[in-house]
Amino acid sequence: MDAWVRMLRLMDRPTDIAALSPVYEREILYRVLQGPHGGMLREIAAPDSAIARVSLAIQWIRRDFAEPLRVEALAQKAAMSVSAFHRHFKAVTNFSPLQYQKRVRLLQARTLLVANAKSVTSTAFDVGYESATQFSRDYALVFGLPPARDAARILADIRGAIR
Repeated sequence: MDAWVRMLRLMDRPTDIAALSPVYEREILYRVLQGPHGGMLREIAAPDSAIARVSLAIQWIRRDFAEPLRVEALAQKAAMSVSAFHRHFKAVTNFSPLQYQKRVRLLQARTLLVANAKSVTSTAFDVGYESATQFSRDYALVFGLPPARDAARILADIRGAIR
């Protein structure tokens, strides 16, 4: 944390940024890589590691979240067997690939409902659901409220924070 604090304090001394920020950045990276998650981060950075290949699959899912997901195709893109892909994917995300896609869809839907004031039905279809009823059920399970009520609550909280 000390290196982060020193880095942030550079904002008060802009003339020091060019000289000191690379040193602080290097220290921060060193500390992160030596920390409890350093091994996983180093493995992600290795281009042919299983985690790096799962990371690519995660990027594909996040980019194409509304498209139907074929785990076999993702496993093939990651150059793994389906069972190995499932095992590594779950180790990285704590979700199966389909559960992860569902979570990404629901998070995107929440954003659409709040930011664009879209209807629940059109949002469901926009994020790749084929049934608005199933969407509402999944949404309520994850966020604790049906989509329209959750969006209204979030908007009320935002309005209250602005006042």
